[in-house]
Amino acid sequence: MATLFIADLHLSESRPDILAAFERFIEQHIRGIDALYVLGDLFEAWIGDDDQSVFNQQVKALFQRVAMQRVPMYFIHGNRDFLIGQRFANETGMQLLPEQQVIELYGTPTLIMHGDTLCTDDEAYQKFRKRSRSLWWQRMILSLPLIWRRKIAKNARQRSMQANQYKSEAIMDVNQLAVERSMRDAGVQRLIHGHTHRPAIHEFSLADKAAQRIVLGDWYEQGSWLVVTPDAVRLENTPL
Repeated sequence: MATLFIADLHLSESRPDILAAFERFIEQHIRGIDALYVLGDLFEAWIGDDDQSVFNQQVKALFQRVAMQRVPMYFIHGNRDFLIGQRFANETGMQLLPEQQVIELYGTPTLIMHGDTLCTDDEAYQKFRKRSRSLWWQRMILSLPLIWRRKIAKNARQRSMQANQYKSEAIMDVNQLAVERSMRDAGVQRLIHGHTHRPAIHEFSLADKAAQRIVLGDWYEQGSWLVVTPDAVRLENTPL
């Protein structure tokens, strides 16, 4: 019995090595598991479910292979792929979850999310996040021709990279008070998230009880995933 969690693959045509690593992951680790959770930023950018590029079809085919093994798959949007919709879910066999979800993980209630909402010190990003999650903004973007959306996504990524050069490491990490508030509101002692690209298992005290925050790793330089069994929790990785 095992449940696997991944996040921050940032799949793109410019990184075929990451796609190849993801395919190996599916071949070697998926068979017989209880579920696979993808906690956001599966893609470097997702500009709409109507983008039927060859690359996107290749990614979908990998998830279809998982679905054929009757492995339940769940997806939470990240800050790069929040435009993924029901069409993509139907084509891959995944179930879309809200941005925060409590799951029963072998007897332990566990809060799962992408993690960007915890980075409350990054006020500029939080303002953009609020705007980009609004229904009117998404409808406006999705109404544009695909070629325009590709340019917008490229420019947005360049601006983000430039802005991050001037942000401190602390600002781009989670705020501990936000972590504790989210866990208290959800009534849990365990949290799993991605986004920060800082894989680790953090132990701390919450309401005078042992608490745990597990951060998933990104896939820029290695394959990275979390394995949860009834008896253990462990982060694993493999070279690309």
